[in-house]
Amino acid sequence: MTSFWSIYVSVLSLGTIAALTWLIFGVRKGQRPDATDETVGHSFDGIEEFDNPLPKWWFLLFIGTIIFALGYLVLYPGLGNWKGLLPGYNEAGDGQPFASGQSGWTGVHQWEKEMVRADKEYAPIYAKYAKLPIEEVAKDEQALKMGGRLFASNCSVCHGSDAKGAYGFPNLTDKEWRWGGSPADIKQTIIGGRHGMMPPQGPAIGEDGVRNVAAYVLTELGGRKLPEGVTADIEAGKKVFSSTCFACHGADGKGTPSMGAPNLTNPSAFIYGSSFAQLQQTIRYGRNGHMPAQLQYVGSEDKVHLLAAYVYSLSQKQPANEETLASE
Repeated sequence: MTSFWSIYVSVLSLGTIAALTWLIFGVRKGQRPDATDETVGHSFDGIEEFDNPLPKWWFLLFIGTIIFALGYLVLYPGLGNWKGLLPGYNEAGDGQPFASGQSGWTGVHQWEKEMVRADKEYAPIYAKYAKLPIEEVAKDEQALKMGGRLFASNCSVCHGSDAKGAYGFPNLTDKEWRWGGSPADIKQTIIGGRHGMMPPQGPAIGEDGVRNVAAYVLTELGGRKLPEGVTADIEAGKKVFSSTCFACHGADGKGTPSMGAPNLTNPSAFIYGSSFAQLQQTIRYGRNGHMPAQLQYVGSEDKVHLLAAYVYSLSQKQPANEETLASE
């Protein structure tokens, strides 16, 4: 904030408080000292108001609000560039400076101090679990409760509170993992994020190719039937798939985790829909999915370890061969 606006805000704020103080004392000087049966001379719906002085407790309440306002402006920022005199806000804690490099109270500084205090208190617990393999942590009920809170705070906004995903966001409770479902793969996904892109194939294979490949994926790979009234050359689609799509999805269509290419033999895991129309849309225009790296948000690798254990546990609660076809 420039000096001009800092002075402007300060003068406006203090001037308003001074004007209100003058108003309160000025009005009090002009009121009668004792109670009376006289009214102010008007009525509303037959109700008249006595011309009595403002009760003393009410007057003192006004004075209290003014004192509180002045005290607040001394301790907290509120007068332009004034940072306030509230003690304890020169650093986040343990010699660690605030991220902004400045001192004084702000909402962000308050949060940073609380995070430093919480990390100091809970760091030994996180460190204890970080020494254990993720598979073992995933069997510890207390660890899963902590991991569940981390999931709710960081992951549920996309994957849902039940971790079953949504359109464009994968289900974390099944056995289908685009980037690998081992504990190490899950942890790496959380730490570094993932960016998967399927280029649009429409310009390369044409509309007939889009329709035929979608039909091949739907029937031969997905084990379903074409919608009623739809015709397509499945053999031609297989040839296009073998020459174009196999590079990422594999000749058997079961995907390539190192590239983030999904398994096409399990339609229930299609995050962009598995109907014939949705498959054509995906093939024609491609898809672009991005999961941001979460390490900076989760806070530390020890916390990520606990979160990865929770996510890993979600897919261990049901049989590996359990599949539910998505509705078309």
